[in-house]
Amino acid sequence: MQFYNQTGVTEFIIMGFPNLHGYHMFLFSLLFIIYLFTIFGNVLIFTVIRSDPQLHTPMYFFISVLSFLEIWYTATTIPKMLSNLLSERKSISFAGCLLQTYFFHSLGATECYLLTAMAYDRYLAICNPLRYPAIMTARMCTQLAAGCWLCGFLCPVTEVILVSKLPFCGPNKIEHIFCDFPPLLSLACTDTSLNVLVDFSVNAFIILVTFLFIMISYMKIIQSIMKIHTAKGREKAFSTCASHLTVVLLFFGSIIFMYVRLKKSYSLDYDRALAIIYAIFTPLVNPIIYSLRNAEILKAIRKLQTKRDVRSSTQT
Repeated sequence: MQFYNQTGVTEFIIMGFPNLHGYHMFLFSLLFIIYLFTIFGNVLIFTVIRSDPQLHTPMYFFISVLSFLEIWYTATTIPKMLSNLLSERKSISFAGCLLQTYFFHSLGATECYLLTAMAYDRYLAICNPLRYPAIMTARMCTQLAAGCWLCGFLCPVTEVILVSKLPFCGPNKIEHIFCDFPPLLSLACTDTSLNVLVDFSVNAFIILVTFLFIMISYMKIIQSIMKIHTAKGREKAFSTCASHLTVVLLFFGSIIFMYVRLKKSYSLDYDRALAIIYAIFTPLVNPIIYSLRNAEILKAIRKLQTKRDVRSSTQT
């Protein structure tokens, strides 16, 4: 990807949390612990699902792909945030800023599509159970996941190219916790209405269309569940969807207010608060939601731990 910066601005300063300057060491420690837990939790879920043959089903396949995605999603922003909390000069190069923005939005768009594919999987499993094994084959799952990644990485290309052509005349302080389109547009010394319109169009298509598809799927799922005669059957059907629906509401609830708008930015604190939710909090709670609310994954974790204990005792 080639960048066409037409001005002398070669780097940006990421302001982060300027009102919490005296608490940077505390913030660093807290964010570092969160990052470690996020990585460990998602790696654990991915490893457990891939290593247990009983979890080689479409639902768990998509959960493992989501966990793999969250590892890279957090890696695009949190390491740089940690570095900035320890550094006096919180700079990032022009190209580095655009790359961070590109990968962050690519992985975010991929997550939107992946959550939609997971909703489709649940819809088929509950609303069309007889045809489910024939439709949701291993090949279909792989194709859906690959399509999510491909579409996700293509979506932000136009936005990044348009931003790379904007002139930046001097102000280079990004009033945000990482590089993103809204704070970058605020620094451009020209009319950015075209960029705002393109951002709105792309984000509205990705976020609103996928969210609408998910909600329609769950409306049909709920209708099918209510037709189940036994309370135990309804509870089992709801339990397979509850974790996914919780993640959907957390993720989409924050990014809709952040990116589907015809403004460069709202208040700076508002943008930072939303960014913390979708960039840090959601990847953190995903492994908690999928492990603590899923008996099969908990069983597989205990099984994996038992195998390691037996292997360790045998070696000893």
